[in-house]
Amino acid sequence: MEDTLIKALACEGRVRVIIAASTNLCEEARKRHDCWPTAAAALGRVLTIGSIMGSMQKNQDEKLTIQINGGGPIGTILVDCFPDGNVRGFVSDPHVHMTYNDTGKLAVGIAVGKEGTLKVIRDLGMKDDFAGTVNLQTGEIGDDFAYYFTVSEQTPSAVSLGVLVDTDNSVIAAGGLLIQMLPDAIEEDIEKVEAIVKQLKPMSALIHEGNSPEDILHQYFDDIEILEKQPIRFTCSCSKTTMKRALLTLSKEERRKLIEEDHGCEITCHWCNEHYTFSEDELIDLENFYESVGTKHVEDQKHIH
Repeated sequence: MEDTLIKALACEGRVRVIIAASTNLCEEARKRHDCWPTAAAALGRVLTIGSIMGSMQKNQDEKLTIQINGGGPIGTILVDCFPDGNVRGFVSDPHVHMTYNDTGKLAVGIAVGKEGTLKVIRDLGMKDDFAGTVNLQTGEIGDDFAYYFTVSEQTPSAVSLGVLVDTDNSVIAAGGLLIQMLPDAIEEDIEKVEAIVKQLKPMSALIHEGNSPEDILHQYFDDIEILEKQPIRFTCSCSKTTMKRALLTLSKEERRKLIEEDHGCEITCHWCNEHYTFSEDELIDLENFYESVGTKHVEDQKHIH
């Protein structure tokens, strides 16, 4: 099934619903970062809600970054979200696998921890970014984002996120659902949504059963109005050119050391774990270019990204 995000309205337009099937993008992230099951589930949940939140941005030049650190063994989860619903991200320690003793389910809440914060940073292309921060409630991600939307953005919300990991560590089903009360919502709408959430099956289970996002919407909402449908994926804007610019952050002495002692280097993008190799000759050419264009131009280039 292709990864898809759907925006819709329910309750005569008084309730916003956004649903995403994100199996492929979560598996792509799992493979790129060599995530163990619990780390894959945690990162996948944040990537999924990230695709939903990214799609809610109005300006195509905006970018949203999610940062979570609950003090658990997994460390920091960092995800970039874009207006087209595409995402990229990583977790500090991808080699974490923990389960709950009573259920055997992946212990995302313990791996993430709840002694920390969920922070959403909005880059609106202005001088200063805007950020909203809330304390983590459970570390299970879904509950934490429901709390974030309700407290930080004053929008009562329900969030369901799920990532199903197979015995070979691969992600075989993943998805997310966001339900939000719009300003004109009435008490009946709230009661209706509460009833839906109460009977809602785990998103990963619904996706694994072969349900499309449309199937799920029509299964739980009797008056759903689909507004927009778009593909989503794990994607990164890194390239060898951007990595050349990254070399500018090193001092001249450090760059000379790469040439004279290491005879080349490899740079890894932390967002997607793509590796870029520079030979000794390439580094010499770059150094000659830096020297030919002058120090001022080099300093200006550092601020491109």
